[in-house]
Amino acid sequence: MEKIVWGESPLRWQEVVSVAKDRAVLALSSGAWQRIGNAREIVTRIVADGQIAYGINTGLGALCNITLDEAQLGQLSRNTLLSHACGVGPLLSETQVRAVICAAVANYSHGHSGVSPTVVQGLLSLLNSGITPQVPSQGSVGYLTHMAHIGLALIGIGDVHYRGKVMPAAEALAAEDLAPCPLGAKDGLSLVNGTPCMTGLACLALDEAARLLAWADVTGAMSFEALRGQTDAFDAEILALKGSANVQAVGERLRALLDGSEILAGSRGIRTQDALSLRSIPQIHGACRDQFDHAARQIETELNAATDNPLILGTSERWRVVSQANPHGESVAMAADLLALALAEIGSVAERRLDRLINPLVSALPPFLVSQPGVNSGMMIAQYVAASLCGENRRLAQPAVVDNFVTSGLQEDHLSMGTSAALKLLTLAENVSQILAIEYLLAAQALDFHEAAKGEGTSQAWALLRESIANWTEDRWLAPEIAKAAALIKAGQVLL
Repeated sequence: MEKIVWGESPLRWQEVVSVAKDRAVLALSSGAWQRIGNAREIVTRIVADGQIAYGINTGLGALCNITLDEAQLGQLSRNTLLSHACGVGPLLSETQVRAVICAAVANYSHGHSGVSPTVVQGLLSLLNSGITPQVPSQGSVGYLTHMAHIGLALIGIGDVHYRGKVMPAAEALAAEDLAPCPLGAKDGLSLVNGTPCMTGLACLALDEAARLLAWADVTGAMSFEALRGQTDAFDAEILALKGSANVQAVGERLRALLDGSEILAGSRGIRTQDALSLRSIPQIHGACRDQFDHAARQIETELNAATDNPLILGTSERWRVVSQANPHGESVAMAADLLALALAEIGSVAERRLDRLINPLVSALPPFLVSQPGVNSGMMIAQYVAASLCGENRRLAQPAVVDNFVTSGLQEDHLSMGTSAALKLLTLAENVSQILAIEYLLAAQALDFHEAAKGEGTSQAWALLRESIANWTEDRWLAPEIAKAAALIKAGQVLL
């Protein structure tokens, strides 16, 4: 099993995905543990000397001016988890919870949180032992609730998923010979603070988006070929004049996918230009890839940031505790909103292409891609489904970051809504996978009406689909076959 060690080099979103999704083992370097230990020594010194520092020996949020005795600090941490663990709604998936934990560990690895090393080790033990807290998906304006539910599992409260079952956290910890984690000063606040929830979820969204962007080129090329597109639109010299590296990269990929197509060779000159949904594939897909690149930079920047409040600097002899706003997730929220817009466009143009495939007025193919229309409806209603998903994506693409509310008695009066942005992005990405699956099915069916040879890449994509889904000659149950096509897209195998 792969092992990933964090602490001495920049973290990448792909590593979060490997741990969260593929169950790679996560560990921290000795340097990371030293940094964590140093910050903890500062917390211990502050408490011992009776110094006042926000979040260490004071109340939280609007209660920041209430000072607490040393004997109350462990109880404060416990109470913080209990009071903040008030999420509602459907549960996050195991993969999503694991991604959030990964991002929390990344935050602590910088050694500016002051959290106990025991807490960090506890989170690593949850990951590496396969103990996944049950975390409601709704209730965060940026942070707090999701990590509070995770923190409760550390102290043996709540339910977890373990070895295929849902059970009490205390029972799962005992099965792995893990004791409930003792909490001290600042541990509770450190557990609920920062941007790990939105960042972890956004890393998963990047993984989904990267795969969808790659597959959109494939399904788009298949539709283009089935509709006998004019390849001059993908000319390398022409695309270079656009000035975008990603537009050129998509064009190069389309040319490779369509290389050797006798369908297209025999169709040259049948029209002077194609509809925009066909001839602008490089420009649209390339622009969406530009937004992906920007979002990935923003999310990785946050993954490598210290996002606790307060942050702890210096040594136990000379320290500073600074209350600031690094937990504000504006950059991740904006990145997630921007990527949602890009993926919505990928789905939207795919729906326009697949609509052309079933329309005999523009396709020169049998109506709804069935040889005996009338008694058979063919692919008619599959396009309805794609249109419905595009409509939902239009709503999901509305930015979350511009929503704003006031919380904590006016203390927190500007919120990023970054976790909401990441969650709706994941929902939107799932919709796009279904839209591309429908285009995949319809384009393959359309290509079956051509006798000439397909392109090098499109023929490979067609053959992959036909391994599990046969050509339609008459109506049959379509939903399971859309699901099979979606599974191929989600599996990660991308051609050329």
